[in-house]
Amino acid sequence: MKTSLMLATLGAMTLGLAACDPNDPGQRALGGGALGAGAGAGIAGIAGGNAGTGALAGGAIGAIGGAATTPGR
Repeated sequence: MKTSLMLATLGAMTLGLAACDPNDPGQRALGGGALGAGAGAGIAGIAGGNAGTGALAGGAIGAIGGAATTPGR
């Protein structure tokens, strides 16, 4: 149940990010943060750690990575 809920949430977040403008650093930071938070929580949950801490760390790294990799126009 917990795994299927996590996968459904991650799938919904991914579909929601499909409409983002890839050239806007703000949208890339939000998208990267959302995907990073989901991945961090999932990995921490699977590894037996605190999912909240994993989401926080993954979200921060994803937001920084998303903003930093914005392509030039």
